[in-house]
Order: sequence, then structure tokens, then C-alpha cells
Amino acid sequence: MIFMRLSVLRIVVVAAFANFVSLPAVQAQSKNLAPGFTARPVASKLVIVPVDIELFSLSAGGVPEPKADWTLAATKHFSSALKAKSDVLGSNVTTLAESQLDEFAELSNLHGAVATSIFRHHMLGLALPTKDGKLLWTMGDAVTALRDKSGADYALFTWVRDSYASAERKVAMVAFAMLGVGIAGGTQTGYASLVDLNTGQIVWFNSLLRPTGDLREEKPALETVVDLLKGFPAAK
Repeated sequence: MIFMRLSVLRIVVVAAFANFVSLPAVQAQSKNLAPGFTARPVASKLVIVPVDIELFSLSAGGVPEPKADWTLAATKHFSSALKAKSDVLGSNVTTLAESQLDEFAELSNLHGAVATSIFRHHMLGLALPTKDGKLLWTMGDAVTALRDKSGADYALFTWVRDSYASAERKVAMVAFAMLGVGIAGGTQTGYASLVDLNTGQIVWFNSLLRPTGDLREEKPALETVVDLLKGFPAAK
């Protein structure tokens, strides 16, 4: 199981890198944008949906165990980091209140499913014939209630899963390394989507997949947010 998880991770990373370097510069820049979309109108309003985030500890055998206290800290740091990026997000921004989370839980779950599909079939190059290599994904009319509630034109959804090697896992990593075998520690995976609330279309998408980062601390959490927001469409 351990070796399988490591092999899969290696395949994913190699596929993502190979797909990226093989693209012409212009295509690589537009890969994150839906066809025909370049920027948000200057007067448009953006609503930030609280991040869907969960942190795990990896047991010696690589089994992820949810850590509620880590997730709580990460949620706080991630939210603060988003607020600090007003230079990227723009001035006409509102945030969905914590009290409204239950109302939009299914919508947040839908985003997680759609974003995972985009990551696999668009960012990694495991292309679907019907998409023609373009960012053509939508959340449909499920976003209508969010538009009506917030009065916003666009919504920013984020999804993050982060894992960290437990003490037992670290011992196992050292032991296997002495045998010339590498096993994975933690992995940080994140998706960010800009959704047009009038059409449901995902007009911008970004992702990260790496063995580094620590959302349990304020400074590295900000670094994760900066990476996720690279290329975020300005309002102009």
C-alpha cells in the first residue's frame, strides 16, 4: 500500500511536469482560463467562500488520520491569508459568513468534486475528448442561491488537503531509506476556482501538489495562499 501510494504520487507529479513543459508559452498561460475569459469587469463583486480544508497525520503505515485541532488552526490561518491578499482579490470583495456555511455545504462539496475533475483531466493532461484541452467546466445553476444571497458576480472557492508524517511515520521513512527505499511523508494538495455566478462556469482555475508546506503556521499558510492565487484574474 505504501509503495503504491508513492508510485501514484510520482506518476502524477511527472505527468503534470511533462504536460507543462511540453506546452507552448501562450498555451501554458491560458491553461488556467476558460475560453474567452481574460479579466473580471472592474465593477464586479467577488464573494469568498470559506475554504474547504482538512489536515491529516500519516500513521507509520501511511494511513491518514484527521486532526481536528490542526484543521481548526489551518482554517484560521488560511482565512487570514486570503484577507491579506486584497491587492490580488480587489476591493469589491465580501466573505460568506461562517453562519451561512451549512446553507452552502452542498455547493462547497460540489466544487470539491468538480475541481478534482479539472485537476485530473485538465491540469495533469489526462484530457477528456469532449473538452478539447480547454477549461470547460461548470457548476451549473447550483450557484444561483449563492449569487442571490451575496449579490456577487463571481465566487472564489478553495479546497485544500494537507498531511504530515507522524513520529512513527518518520521513523519508518528513515528505516526504509537505509534500505534504499523511499516512502512519502506528507502531501499538500490545493485547488482554487473563480466561478461566474451568472452562468456557473469556472472561468479560472489553479492547483498545487507538493510534498512541502505547513498550514498549521501563519507564515507558511500565507505562502500556500500566494501560490494558489498565482495568475488570479484582476478586476479591470
